[in-house]
Amino acid sequence: MSEALLNFVPQHAELDGRVILVTGAGTGIGRAISIAYASYGATVVLLGKTISELEKVYDEIVAAGSPEPAIYPLDMAGATAHDYLEMSKILTEQLDGLDGLVLNAAWLPGYMPFEQYDLESWQKVMTINLNANYLIVQACLPLLKQSPKASIINSGHHLSRAYAGAFGIAKAAMEAMMEIVADEHDNPERFVRVNSIDSGPLNTQMRIANYPGEDGKNNAPAEAIIGPYLYFMSDASAGKTGEKIRYKKIDADFVWPGKPVVTH
Repeated sequence: MSEALLNFVPQHAELDGRVILVTGAGTGIGRAISIAYASYGATVVLLGKTISELEKVYDEIVAAGSPEPAIYPLDMAGATAHDYLEMSKILTEQLDGLDGLVLNAAWLPGYMPFEQYDLESWQKVMTINLNANYLIVQACLPLLKQSPKASIINSGHHLSRAYAGAFGIAKAAMEAMMEIVADEHDNPERFVRVNSIDSGPLNTQMRIANYPGEDGKNNAPAEAIIGPYLYFMSDASAGKTGEKIRYKKIDADFVWPGKPVVTH
């Protein structure tokens, strides 16, 4: 099934009228799926800490004739529980709720031996990759439970190996958290789809920064993973929850067969 999802293309205007919040929307996977969601009719809330990157994605979406997105600047390294509750309030007041949430933002300071991991890096990695997601999900669940098409997607990353440190641990914890949230909301009275996608290595800024000796041309671009993210946000995956899709490595020359996506 996972290989078939790479080629998934929704019906025209499949996401029309839906509001989807994407974290880490300024670059990489976040940017690619934000443009794709908008192209199928969604109003995308672009969340990230670098306003200039979010503005570029905003301009690309508008230039393509898609619904106007919203920019929500937020530094997940320093945001508090109050900040996320305020975000939920604004989503309700200005966009009438929320239909989809993509937990995509991530930060990896580098690979190092566990015994050399300093506390400051540990805390920052855990804050961005785990604790912030816990706060976002808690703040957004009341809104999502009001939507008949609610979907949460986690950008997973299986990295339980040497030198992965806090990042590998946080990502493993995220997988467990998603399993718990999915199980709790696999209920007809408050059903919310909760699924995870691990793209494997892609030619993104984070990959380049942490693998400086690797030729990025050997990895597929972020746009290669659009299909699965559309699938788990569309009606095609209605009723499917608790699934974990994991790709070992997508072919570097793979091209998603759907509507062309603007690239840098």
